[in-house]
Amino acid sequence: MPHVPGLRSVYHKVGRLICFGRMLDKIRLHAAGALTADYVGNLGDAEFYILDGRCCRFLGVPHAYIRTRTLAGGTDEEILAWVHARGAARTAEECHTWNRFILKLGWRDERSAILAQRIRDGGGYSGKIIETIIDHIEVDEGRDPAATRSWENI
Repeated sequence: MPHVPGLRSVYHKVGRLICFGRMLDKIRLHAAGALTADYVGNLGDAEFYILDGRCCRFLGVPHAYIRTRTLAGGTDEEILAWVHARGAARTAEECHTWNRFILKLGWRDERSAILAQRIRDGGGYSGKIIETIIDHIEVDEGRDPAATRSWENI
């Protein structure tokens, strides 16, 4: 999938969490009609393995509520504080574990076959190191997490 202007890297943190800011970007872009069809199927929490759904379940707040709150306005940090006030209280340790879990999806787990298929289907990844779902998303959108060692800032 090509990079969508205004869609942040998975590695971008809001508060203590990766993925959350990207989920907010997708909500806003979709509402503005600027999210490409490739991404629309990954919105929400209906699918168990989709990152947005995993994030919503981790936070304990349904995607529909986060969507409504996001479209009402405010900064990412304000929205995250709202989510924390309504969902599952998460410790720093749990947030760290969440971040590390998400970064390793597709590496020796139930998503490994999906990752291999995405790499085969995508093509054009010659010379790129893609070991996880997040690596694939990043490379697919034109970023190179292996070259920048993006995981070191999490």
